Amino acid sequence: MSSAQVMPERPTKAGVEIDKREVGRVTGKLAGPTLVVVAGIHGNEPAGIIGARRVFARLERGDVDLRGELVVLAGNVGALRKGIRYHAKDLNRVWTDGRVQELTSLETPDPEDLEQLELFTAIETVIARARGRVCLGDLHTSSAQGIPFLLFGDTLAQREFVQVFPIPIVIGLEEQLDGVLSAFWTARGCVTFSVEGGQHDDPLSIDSLEAVIWLAMAQAGLVDAALPEVVAGAALLEHRRSGLPRVLEVVSRRAITAEDGFKMEPGFRNLDHAPAGQLLAHDRNGEIRAPTDGMIILPLYQGLGSDGFFWGRIVSDARMKTSKALRRLGLDRLLGLLPGVARDPERPSRFIVNTRVAALYPLDVFHLFGYRRVRQNGAKMTVERQESRPAGSVRRGES
Repeated sequence: MSSAQVMPERPTKAGVEIDKREVGRVTGKLAGPTLVVVAGIHGNEPAGIIGARRVFARLERGDVDLRGELVVLAGNVGALRKGIRYHAKDLNRVWTDGRVQELTSLETPDPEDLEQLELFTAIETVIARARGRVCLGDLHTSSAQGIPFLLFGDTLAQREFVQVFPIPIVIGLEEQLDGVLSAFWTARGCVTFSVEGGQHDDPLSIDSLEAVIWLAMAQAGLVDAALPEVVAGAALLEHRRSGLPRVLEVVSRRAITAEDGFKMEPGFRNLDHAPAGQLLAHDRNGEIRAPTDGMIILPLYQGLGSDGFFWGRIVSDARMKTSKALRRLGLDRLLGLLPGVARDPERPSRFIVNTRVAALYPLDVFHLFGYRRVRQNGAKMTVERQESRPAGSVRRGES
């Protein structure tokens, strides 16, 4: 196991002391699953790095039976040192097949190009030596005050994995964004999830993300679920949920540019209720108000970012169970029989919808089957769900 340094309890805007990509690694005597954790892919979010160092400091005592391997990687090392979100581009918006293929041939790579190439290589190296299932977690914090919550690509395997976390689960946020780290590795057979641990500078965010790592280790199968740190972590996260809904889904994204003059109204938490008509923000066109009763998700209170906020709603337990049953039965194959709807012959995970013909179909029909990535181009709309290889497709060696 690599050495683990316990950092100060409070994350600061000055950055963290970090000298290499690998924050820590521990390998059990027995073959088993692999958990890869990426922390600090945004350099102004150091809480996950500090929380991970606490976990390794505890494991170094040598009295925890561990199966498989835990590896924690720093996402954007250069930005973490300076305490800035990124230098040239957002490192969590560049994970596409085309972009990754280009990385080795760039003539003048910028700092994030080099960071991405090194992070990609590090994750690939971990997967290559894996002796079981590979799970990957991406740890974040937010500019708004609030509580931890979890997001993931809406595959059934990932739904099952995240049930262990007693914090709000947000479905559909990942599909609103292009090029995120977790979606890239989902398509390569990993079970992935992302966590927003709280506000950047809140010491409680460190506690929450440390707890998330312990619970992820247990759910992946690296440690026993009865381990005191796992039990304590579950209790901490349950307490921090503070009665908020268990499952939310994203309805829309407020995309912004620097020219918009976007400014969020003060006082919103990272997850917050908002009644119809409430003033949410301003931009150059005037007031932005809540369209219905719903949930504000990740309001922007920092200088950099292209997401003003996300708009969501509560999902009932009955709807979740119905969706799971329909998907297990494979009934999404019938969607292609609807007028104006055709499966993309080049991409089986996507439907092409002629909105002139299919104007009456609510998107909820597609959402039930996990088709949450919606892109509009004139009268043509595509609805897609994350591709996920069968469990174990990235395993190497014996399981």
